[in-house]
Amino acid sequence: MDPFSDVITLLRPHAVFSKPITGKGEWGVRYPAYGAPGFAIVLTGQCWLSVEEDAPVKLARGDFVLLPSSPAFDMLSRPRARCVPGQPNATDIRHGDPEGEPDFRMLGGSFRLNPVNAPLLVSLLPKMIHISAAGGNTGRLASVIDLIMEECATERPGRDMIVERLLEILLMECLRWPGAGTAPLPAGLLAGMQDAALGRVLSAMHADIRAGWTVADLAKLAGMSRSAFAARFSGVIGCAPMEYLARWRMTLAKDALSRGGTPLDRLAEEIGYESASAFSTAFRRRVGCAPGAFRSRVDAPQA
Repeated sequence: MDPFSDVITLLRPHAVFSKPITGKGEWGVRYPAYGAPGFAIVLTGQCWLSVEEDAPVKLARGDFVLLPSSPAFDMLSRPRARCVPGQPNATDIRHGDPEGEPDFRMLGGSFRLNPVNAPLLVSLLPKMIHISAAGGNTGRLASVIDLIMEECATERPGRDMIVERLLEILLMECLRWPGAGTAPLPAGLLAGMQDAALGRVLSAMHADIRAGWTVADLAKLAGMSRSAFAARFSGVIGCAPMEYLARWRMTLAKDALSRGGTPLDRLAEEIGYESASAFSTAFRRRVGCAPGAFRSRVDAPQA
C-alpha cells in the first residue's frame, strides 16, 4: 500500500456521533480539552472559534473545521462574548436565546480512532484545520461538505448513516489533501508526501518495510547526494531517514500486537528484523516494555 493508505488502515477512523448545534443572539461556550478528533460544519450563520486562547477565527456558512486532538477551545457568537463552561456530549445543544428560530446552525461531532494508533493523527496535522468555503481552492473537500449540508437539510431515508460515511470521507480527504487548510503542516509524513523526491522515498519505504534500507539507497531514489538527502529528509519529516524507518516499524508492531494472533518471530520478519530476539530488544528500547507486556496492557480491561 502507499503511505496514505497505511496511515488510514492504522487509524481505522469512524464517526462516533454528529449532532446539531444551534444558537441565537449573543452567546459563548468554553470547552475543556477533549482528546478525540472533533469536527464542525457551519450550516447557517456564523460563529468565532478560538483554540487554546489563539486569536478567534471566523467560521461562516459552509466552513469546515477539524481539531485532530480537540484541545481546549472557545466558540462564540462574536469576539469577546462572555463564555460559559461546556462539556462535550452527543446530544443536541442550543446556545444563547432559547426562544424562536436560531440564527446559527452547525453540525458538530467526534471521530473515533484505533486507540493504539490515535497519536498518529495528532503528529500528522496542525492543531486546527479550517477549510473556508470562501477560499475557492478546496475542490473535493468542498464537494463533500456540500453533500453533508444537503443531507442535513432533508429528512431522506438513511440520512444519518450517509452523513456518518461522508464525515469519514471528509476526514480522509483532510489527510489526503492537507494543504487545503489555512495552517502550515507540521514536519512529518504528510508534509513529506507533498515533496516529489521525498514522496518517492516514503512510498518505497512503506512498500517494502522489510528491506534493509540504507541512507545511500534512499538518496539514490530521491536523486540526491547522501548529505543533501539526509538534510532535506530531516527538515521536512522531522527526523533522520533511519529513525523514521525504525519508528514506522514500531508503529506497525504495536498495531499488530494490539490485534493479536501474530507469532513474535513472524512479526519480526514482517517488519524487517532478523529475529524475534532482535525485534524484542528494539521494541523494549523504544516502547519501554517487552512486546508481550505491551500486548497484555492493550488487552487489559479499562477501568
